[in-house]
Amino acid sequence: MIRKMTLAVLAATALAAPMAFASEGAVDAAVQEKLTAQLVAEGYDVRQFKAEDGLIEVYVVKDGKMEELWFTAELKQVAHEEGEDE
Repeated sequence: MIRKMTLAVLAATALAAPMAFASEGAVDAAVQEKLTAQLVAEGYDVRQFKAEDGLIEVYVVKDGKMEELWFTAELKQVAHEEGEDE
C-alpha cells in the first residue's frame, strides 16, 4: 500500500514539474498566480516571471529594492546565480 502511494506521488510530481513551464522563457499562468499570492503575502511586489536554466525566475521589489528570486518547478525557493549551471 505504501509503495503504491509512493509511486503515485512520484508520478504526480514528475508529471507536474514540466507543466510549470509552457516553454523556455514562459511560466504557466496557474504557477504565476500561486507564486504571486505567496510572494505578496510575504510583502513583495511581483514584477515579472521568466523560465530560465530549468528554474522559475521571479523579479520582485521589496522595501524599494529589486530582487530576483528563483524557484524549482515544485515551487521551492532555491539559491541561484546568473549563468550558473544546474
